[in-house]
Amino acid sequence: MGVLPKANDACWCGSGKKFKRCHKNATDPIRPGRISPLRPVPDTIAKPTWADGGDVERWDEPRVKSPEIIERMRRTGREAADVLAYLGTLCQPGVTTEEIDAACHQAAIDRNSYPSPLEYPGMVDPFPKSVCSSVNEVICHGIPDDRALVDGDIINLDVTLFKEGVHGDTNATFFVGQVDDISRKLVNVTRECLELGIAAARPGRPINEIGRAIQTHAEDFGFGVVRDFVGHGIGEQFHTDLQICHYYHPRQTDIIEPGMTFTIEPMITAGSYRINLWDDGWTATTADRSRTAQFEHTILITDDAPEILTTPSDTSSHPYWSLAATV
Repeated sequence: MGVLPKANDACWCGSGKKFKRCHKNATDPIRPGRISPLRPVPDTIAKPTWADGGDVERWDEPRVKSPEIIERMRRTGREAADVLAYLGTLCQPGVTTEEIDAACHQAAIDRNSYPSPLEYPGMVDPFPKSVCSSVNEVICHGIPDDRALVDGDIINLDVTLFKEGVHGDTNATFFVGQVDDISRKLVNVTRECLELGIAAARPGRPINEIGRAIQTHAEDFGFGVVRDFVGHGIGEQFHTDLQICHYYHPRQTDIIEPGMTFTIEPMITAGSYRINLWDDGWTATTADRSRTAQFEHTILITDDAPEILTTPSDTSSHPYWSLAATV
């Protein structure tokens, strides 16, 4: 965010208030908050293998999906996108990420879906919530807690649903109240990076062309591209063996084929792309506390243009969703 005002200086937002009484809270480091108990999912809802304390089962899932699986993924992807669009409307000052998680959990159940992150095994403990909420310098996998959003925050919400035996995965970054110019530019450029990455995902091209397009655009604006997390194949499994780097990786030369389904989800930073990982084994932040943004779609490779499987029913609620179903 550049050089911050001192506590008694006028706030950068032009409100006329002192910085300490206006946007200071939005620049304080994000710290772990209180996490509420695990929410149950009714037994009437089909669950992935890790639910209720189970393990992730992995198998050699084909990268090219059958027409029948693709149809299920279209339906589940649309459901996930609708939940994300709804959660975006809740990103207001004073709302806690815990409240957003409760809304996500109920929205998933109302759609007869399982929130895929819930109880997903991690390096320390399973993920305890139904949505990942990553605020300001948190890159990804933030755990919802009792911290209230404040004016000037940016927040990424990552929603994945499991329904009809397949997963739909999508995320977006939202403004909370009045946001500074650098954060606004960061978020807009990150959305453009996703669009360019999707446009590069054409059959017959190597997968690393996706990362090349993203990295080139981000670095043209002086932003960093996180290397530690990648897009992934998706289908009946939450994560398959297919990996999508968001920077140019010379050895990532697998050829894109029609029928492939995977996520593109660039994480772009206003400063260093290097990360710190919290003791919870999930929450990743930028090493220099610079802000970071992310957008994600699940896409299907067709014979022509890639098809976005995670466009919501109503695309008018946020400029992100003005992106057409195909690019």
